[in-house]
Amino acid sequence: MSAAKESLEDYTLRFAPRSYRKWSAGVVATSALGGIAYLADFSIGANIGIAYGTVNAIFGIIVAAVIIFATGFPLAYYAARYNIDLDLITRGSGFGYYGSVVTNIIFATFTFIFFALEGSIMAQGLQLGLGIPQWIGYAVSTIIIIPLVIYGMKTLATLQVWTTPLWLLLMVVPVGYLLLSHPESIDAFFAFTGASGEGGPNLASVMLAAGVCLSLMAQIAEQIDYLRFMPPKTAENKGAWWRAVILAGPGWVIFGAIKQIIGLFIAIYLIAKLDPAAAASANEPVHQFLGVYEEMMPAWLAMTLAVVLVVISQIKINVTNAYSGSLAWTNSFTRITKTYPGRMVFVVVNLVIALVLMESNMFEFLNTILGFYANCAMAWVVTVASDIAINKYLLKISPKVPEFRRGMLYAVNPVGFVSMLVSAGVSIAVFFGAFGAAVQPFSPIFAVGLALVLPPVLALATKGRYYLRRTDDGIDLPMFDADGNPSDAKLLCHVTGIEFERPDMLRSAQDGPDGEPQYISSLALSTDKSGELVLPAQK
Repeated sequence: MSAAKESLEDYTLRFAPRSYRKWSAGVVATSALGGIAYLADFSIGANIGIAYGTVNAIFGIIVAAVIIFATGFPLAYYAARYNIDLDLITRGSGFGYYGSVVTNIIFATFTFIFFALEGSIMAQGLQLGLGIPQWIGYAVSTIIIIPLVIYGMKTLATLQVWTTPLWLLLMVVPVGYLLLSHPESIDAFFAFTGASGEGGPNLASVMLAAGVCLSLMAQIAEQIDYLRFMPPKTAENKGAWWRAVILAGPGWVIFGAIKQIIGLFIAIYLIAKLDPAAAASANEPVHQFLGVYEEMMPAWLAMTLAVVLVVISQIKINVTNAYSGSLAWTNSFTRITKTYPGRMVFVVVNLVIALVLMESNMFEFLNTILGFYANCAMAWVVTVASDIAINKYLLKISPKVPEFRRGMLYAVNPVGFVSMLVSAGVSIAVFFGAFGAAVQPFSPIFAVGLALVLPPVLALATKGRYYLRRTDDGIDLPMFDADGNPSDAKLLCHVTGIEFERPDMLRSAQDGPDGEPQYISSLALSTDKSGELVLPAQK
């Protein structure tokens, strides 16, 4: 009952019902894109450009963006169409009910890594602008997020919509000023060769740069945490619906790539302008924007605006990191233990881990951390995208309608689970040089290639037998309405005494006192320790 009451606010563990989804497609898209206000992109672009030169960095950014867009599209569509988050999509896309727990942990790791990155950037801004020691800034950037993520989607949507215009103004104006007032900086930008000294493109350097950018692949899961609240798709709103899904789904990477290139552009401008000691901080966003602001206005105002930009950006992204991370931890813990401790417990857990990373000065090892993590993120996301695009639509082995309910799925499906483990394991081994230095830069190719090919191979080998434990959920009502949207018909859960919409319900294995059928929500099933309410497998 405690799980039912708390998760009625943010639907932590289950399908987002139509009765809750009152936002327009535009509001959902704006809220989702508010989550990409992070400044880590500016650091990533600066770091890979300083290491490999402008040409290789841009090619790497483009390669990563194309892969992220292509793999993110089917995931975003499924989330918006069926109103489920990426964990629920993953369960029915080759992983099984418990098999997706490992991917949830991968995603939770993403949230605290990037929370720590953004918190570090905010601490840099507080130290520069207010003289606050960084270790205190780390704590401040963590604590201020907690009250903002207590109330779930309603609060986050309001925050993202109202802060986006100011954030855009503070970010776009200085870049436009730099381009117009210093056109010579464009030539210097393209001529920059970085530490590698390579003027032209080099495949190994391009792939190393792409590998760092591909660490952001798991960002699609945070976009989906908003997209699952999209309104039903109808003939009247299909244009706006599709624009919102594409723009706020895989389209986030377009904005991310632009920010990475801008970060590199400003960093190169500062390196050319400043002395070597000052240029050492050219990869820190607060110094990047402060350097441009100082050319536009008095020093005190420049400092103020730079700090405001950093704080707004950090809050916009880290409320999403804290929210999404808490969902991932809660979901995994509840499935494994059949106990729901409350989402706020894992908000604190996630933020404590992030704070430890910040205090350990992870910013100094940014490229290595992101390059390693990218292999895990790619293996997961590409495996799910491959199952949807190839196994569901092309081969038609995987059921096209996503399934996430306990009792309907096998515990583990080897199609996705094994594909992810193999692709991640091989690419990580390549990343650490197990197959030689010549192959080492190409770990992203191994991660993406294996995760793309293995799901259809394993699906064919197993003949798709491990996708569904049952094909009938015991309910006669249709799952979808005339427009193909999840039905809003309601049924009473006999465990919680609360009505839930049809896609969230199954027939209970326990009949009523007079032998009449009873129904149970996926939420109640996820906390059923006895297993007596789970329908038996179908022969």
